[in-house]
Amino acid sequence: MSNNADSKDNKVHRAAAEGYITGADPYVRGRPDYPPEVAGWLRSALGLAPGVTVLDLGAGTGKFTPRLLETGATVIAVEPVPQMLAKLAAGFPQVQPLAGTATAIPLPDASVDAVICAQAFHWFATAEALDEILRVLKPGGKLGLIWNLRDPRVDWVARLDAIVNQVEGDTPRYYTGAWRKAFPHAGYGPLQETHFALGHTGSPEDVLLNRVRSTSFIAALPEHERRVIEEQIRTLIESEEDLKGDVVTVPYQTAAFVAEKLV
Repeated sequence: MSNNADSKDNKVHRAAAEGYITGADPYVRGRPDYPPEVAGWLRSALGLAPGVTVLDLGAGTGKFTPRLLETGATVIAVEPVPQMLAKLAAGFPQVQPLAGTATAIPLPDASVDAVICAQAFHWFATAEALDEILRVLKPGGKLGLIWNLRDPRVDWVARLDAIVNQVEGDTPRYYTGAWRKAFPHAGYGPLQETHFALGHTGSPEDVLLNRVRSTSFIAALPEHERRVIEEQIRTLIESEEDLKGDVVTVPYQTAAFVAEKLV
């Protein structure tokens, strides 16, 4: 589930192309898992079960892939960044890994029952991508979108986000809401939205620093600029009582959406 990107000419956004080549390892260590409730959502909202085929689009290193495998569904993973796809293939030999993008999915027409984009759709939220997803979905198939998001209602989380956001540039991101402009789109029913709470618990090095290092536009920065960001985060950790310890918890919200192919 990388933040993989493409556009009308199938090119990957430079932040993903550059950042995820160097940032695959921090991505694995720093990204949170998903709440247990997601298992039920995958089964009820997307219809995942044995005998069903699901496409993990923008699959990254496979952070979300275990959730799909747990449903018993057959999983195909499409990812454009070779370093990310290699990690997924090594970790999940039961998954079919394919190089591709959201506007050039290497699958036949009407070949999958569901498509899931985990931490990814904001990169390719275009009419072209939605048309390509429609092409590979069977009639009545489901498109699922899911994101883990730090909860900025907590003061120190908002301060952490401010440190990160100062260098986002033109990188597409969930929180701007720009991805929503892709909907409504012909051929899809309305988006159905669900939210879950999640806590990401671990060492400050992993849940704060490696999480930020795994952000595409952070990983793509020159080394001296990355060091500046990391020093700002270390200063935040030292100044915040909740972050002084060997184990900390970062509060997240998980936002999940599903739309059905109508024809």
